[in-house]
Amino acid sequence: MPTTQRIHEQPSIGSVLCASCGIPADAEYFDEANIEEAPETGRTSIVVAFSLPAQYCGVLQYFSQYTDRFAQSCANVDTPGLEWMIRLNGRPMYPYVNLRQVVNPWGYGSFPIAIRLEENSTVEFAIRGVEFDGAILNQKPARVGGRLVGRYWYNPIYGDGEQ
Repeated sequence: MPTTQRIHEQPSIGSVLCASCGIPADAEYFDEANIEEAPETGRTSIVVAFSLPAQYCGVLQYFSQYTDRFAQSCANVDTPGLEWMIRLNGRPMYPYVNLRQVVNPWGYGSFPIAIRLEENSTVEFAIRGVEFDGAILNQKPARVGGRLVGRYWYNPIYGDGEQ
């Protein structure tokens, strides 16, 4: 009676890992960005998102934020009436939750991060309208934006390895 065996493949040229970061040499980049109207108080908007294809893993490497207030002056890092968060599969990713300021401004080199994205996951940059002091009502940003940058690659662990 024939038996089914798992085949252990040897690494191919396409699956060679980078010596410094461990990411496969054949990994693809993703770079998703969007600018839209700021959400009203009590509403949440997904400014930008990226979904990995089935059988692919990845890493989120950078994110950037934009507000029209910051574009007027680099001193306008506060985002009154708005909270930013990065979510993975709908769950907030600590420490990128409840941010009320621009920590990685759009158009400037941002600090690198390394958030592992498991197979078939979705990463979102969301923004929520929150209550704030009415005295600064005219200071609430009217337009907001987000950018997510990272890499993704095929992971043979999730493929069909049986014959």
